[in-house]
Amino acid sequence: MPDVLQGYGWISTVVGLLYAATVLSLIAVILSENRNPVKSLAWTMVLLLLPFVGILLYVFFGRNIKNKRMISRRNRRRLRRHGKRTDFDPRREDLSLTSLQVISTASSLEDAQYYAGNTVEIFTSGDRKFEALRRDIRSARRFINIQYYIFEDDSLGRDIADLLIAKASEGVQVRLLYDHVGSFKVSNGFFRRLRRAGIESHPFFRVSIPQLGSRINWRNHRKVCVIDGVVGYVGGMNVAERYITGGDFPVWRDTHVRVIGPVVSALAYSFAVDWNFTSGELIVENFDENDMRRFAPGPDAVSGVGAQFLTSGPTSQWSNIAMTFHRAIASARRRVYIQTPYFLPTEGLLRALQTAALAHVDVRLMVPERSDSRMLTHATASYIAECLRAGIRIYRYKAGMLHAKTILIDDELCSIGSTNFDFRSFDYNFESNLFFYSKELNSKLAGIFLKDLESCTRITASAWRRRPRLNKITESFVRLLSPIL
Repeated sequence: MPDVLQGYGWISTVVGLLYAATVLSLIAVILSENRNPVKSLAWTMVLLLLPFVGILLYVFFGRNIKNKRMISRRNRRRLRRHGKRTDFDPRREDLSLTSLQVISTASSLEDAQYYAGNTVEIFTSGDRKFEALRRDIRSARRFINIQYYIFEDDSLGRDIADLLIAKASEGVQVRLLYDHVGSFKVSNGFFRRLRRAGIESHPFFRVSIPQLGSRINWRNHRKVCVIDGVVGYVGGMNVAERYITGGDFPVWRDTHVRVIGPVVSALAYSFAVDWNFTSGELIVENFDENDMRRFAPGPDAVSGVGAQFLTSGPTSQWSNIAMTFHRAIASARRRVYIQTPYFLPTEGLLRALQTAALAHVDVRLMVPERSDSRMLTHATASYIAECLRAGIRIYRYKAGMLHAKTILIDDELCSIGSTNFDFRSFDYNFESNLFFYSKELNSKLAGIFLKDLESCTRITASAWRRRPRLNKITESFVRLLSPIL
């Protein structure tokens, strides 16, 4: 028996040394990548404090794929040659200095073109958005390119699928991209039915056992739809019944936009890049002026809107959307209104918001009282105290799940898209946002924000200090993991 125990002791020593060497090697890799110090520290703590689990977490969630090429330079040049480029100089328009700075930033980061003369319609409920989408799908004559993080097999998903199948039977080219993890609960039979009907359908970053560690963390969170190159949709709503009924919440409050105009070509380009990355096929489709007659703007649409479409992702050289947000917030002179389901800001964005509030800019943040993720609700709460100290006004939306991702700056600039105000959206997800430059659209979005305030309670510093001690402990613990959530 002593010999056996001695043998086990030798094995455990070797295993311990191998584990220590692995952990130290991973820490060395993390430090050599010169990441954000907060994230580097978080990963170091996870690796040191969570034996074996820390290594698994790093394999699945900690690796870096920055500068990985989504599309070849040759194919990118081909797409740009066929895209609707514009030489319009935004300085010719009566835009504020803040807007011009943000336009310049987005252009430098991703060559995001500024397109004048768009028509924009805002949706704050799923029933109106999907009613409009159904109408546009029925009007399609040439192609439908549709991309969602979640495409659920429920009453809404089946209804949209049936419409797409009907259009494919009429000879319309239908392409569908969905995120494999986001739609993981959907059966393969649902998508096989689409493919049998002639719809080209592909999952983004399919996750299987061989690729599990190299793919699961990087998800395509974009919601982009382009129909005939004329009308496009961008925003926070996925194809799922809960975006209409509320699901487990009384209501599901979200924001989506329908755009008609030249900026739609930027949406088409983004879809083509993702499609090429996923399927290997390069799609080039031309815009036809005659197609515009079939897509009339809604009665509440705002015309003459300047716009840029900006994407970001873990393969990008820069954190495109986060950096553009930072530029916009830092340039604000009057107000910054933000709606987001999760608030886990980078250090730079948190300081930008605090600095703006301390400079007496009206900074307001709206988050849900209860989100669809308890952990992220606690993580969000961990940032509230330091925001309140700087004078940021924070509101909790009580009516249901607030899933809108909107930012409003001063009187002219606003942004709507798929990007949450958190680490995951800024660093790990493939995201897309439309940036609009219009006093009328800004005013309309401000009115929506102020209307939502009627369903909110404002958090005061004194009340926040009195919250249960257990909540404070939980928030502090989750805060340590926030850079990798």
